[in-house]
Amino acid sequence: MISLLITIIMAIVIGAIGSAIAPGGMSGGIIGSMIAGFVGAWLGALLLGTWGPIIGGFAVVPAIVGAALFVFLLTLLSRTLNGKQS
Repeated sequence: MISLLITIIMAIVIGAIGSAIAPGGMSGGIIGSMIAGFVGAWLGALLLGTWGPIIGGFAVVPAIVGAALFVFLLTLLSRTLNGKQS
């Protein structure tokens, strides 16, 4: 039970850091940060592997890079779709 709580907290922290790094930021508050953290951890591990410190099941450095990349791509997609609707 405590490991699930640590995993969720780490996902929120990683998502918030990734959102702060990427231009545009992630909307959705805590839930948006948690989603960015989970997707970022998956994307970062896929692209960079699992090097660096591992906390709560997340390789921290690749997860932060992946979360920033995910937020950046989401912002870019959002701007592209909003621009075409006008």
